[in-house]
Amino acid sequence: MTASAHPPRHRPEPPPEPTPSRVSGLVLEIGVGLRARESEIAAGMTRRILHAIDYTRADPRLSDLRTASIQANVTTMVEILANNIPVDHLQPPMAAVEYARRMAQRDIPSNFLVRAYHMGQNTMMRICYDEVAQRSLPTALGLAVLQRLTESVYAYTDWIIEYVSATYETERMRWANARGTVHSSTVHTLLSTRTPDPAAFEAETGYGLDRTHLAAILWSTGSDEVATMALLDSGARAMTHALQADGPPLVTAIDRRTMWAWFPFGRRPAVDGLRLEADLPAQVRLAVGLPGRGCDGFRRSHQQAAAAYFVATLPGTPPGRRSIGFGDPGVAVVSLLAKDLDATREWVREVLGTLADDTEQAATLRDTLSTFYETGESHLHTAQQMTLHRNTVKYRITKAVDATRNSGAGHEKLDIALALRICRFLGRSVLRPSS
Repeated sequence: MTASAHPPRHRPEPPPEPTPSRVSGLVLEIGVGLRARESEIAAGMTRRILHAIDYTRADPRLSDLRTASIQANVTTMVEILANNIPVDHLQPPMAAVEYARRMAQRDIPSNFLVRAYHMGQNTMMRICYDEVAQRSLPTALGLAVLQRLTESVYAYTDWIIEYVSATYETERMRWANARGTVHSSTVHTLLSTRTPDPAAFEAETGYGLDRTHLAAILWSTGSDEVATMALLDSGARAMTHALQADGPPLVTAIDRRTMWAWFPFGRRPAVDGLRLEADLPAQVRLAVGLPGRGCDGFRRSHQQAAAAYFVATLPGTPPGRRSIGFGDPGVAVVSLLAKDLDATREWVREVLGTLADDTEQAATLRDTLSTFYETGESHLHTAQQMTLHRNTVKYRITKAVDATRNSGAGHEKLDIALALRICRFLGRSVLRPSS
């Protein structure tokens, strides 16, 4: 066998591995090239964001500021690429910061802001991919350049989202407090004056009075005052959804832990206390009035919510209730009797005798007798509701009634039932201390 006459073929030398300086040079080159296209890039990014999430069409000033914010962000990203600027050396674009503030002032959800930045990031990366593709770079070098571009664009997007989100939250809280202070004065005037001026109130607050209103008082039991207003605001939003209100509520901050709110309706709403409780944040408590129409209904519903709030916040009131309504059984009467707590306390003890003692045994008998009256004096229904044997119920009822008879006053069942209701709401405020 003879040797081949053809000379051996030499494989081409593989391209050199991309060096950091070569990668950096190409990134800078791409950044410089994008400078001339800043306006085009910003316009395309604006059109894309506008098509997906347009929430500024009705507000030309906010629309203009959004355009300025996008332009400023594009300029900053291009300068990062063209000059290899580290993110921690940057100052946030003022237009972007102001745009976040304006969104907070108009109650536009912050997730729209975050989504717009992610769309902007995606648009910029598409442009970067095209720039790399046009250069027909060796695969390893092209991937290294894309990686550097991706890291730079992502780092800026992550940094600016964190900054404008913090700006948004700070401004939302500041604006809510400032707006609440203005409305607080206006609301107090409408509630307290004998001759209210509905037109002036509507002009000042933007809240129409010619409809049905449900007033509520929300307060926080948490210790973190910084987060309290956010919790109360969250509670008001949850109520708006649960009640299916016909518009945003009028809210006003009374102090660092208390908020008044009115929810508007075109028809009389159905108020389900348990449903409202379920939607409230854990540390938020609620008192509600009854629905009322027009200016008088606005005022009366708040008076009722305030009465329920008074009952719920008296010292010694049993813990555990997260909501209370003026329409709940007994609340209206208890709110009136609680205005003269000393007299009410004496009356309860006279009516109930030893049943008014602050002991576990007396509490058990009070609960059983109260349930007995609420079920139409049915031993069977009382046993079913309390998950007890019927004979146990009969024994407790006999013992509870004997305790009231031993008081010597001889009160009617209606008095006893009312006194039991007062004990349920006011607790130790009216009970006789155990020795």
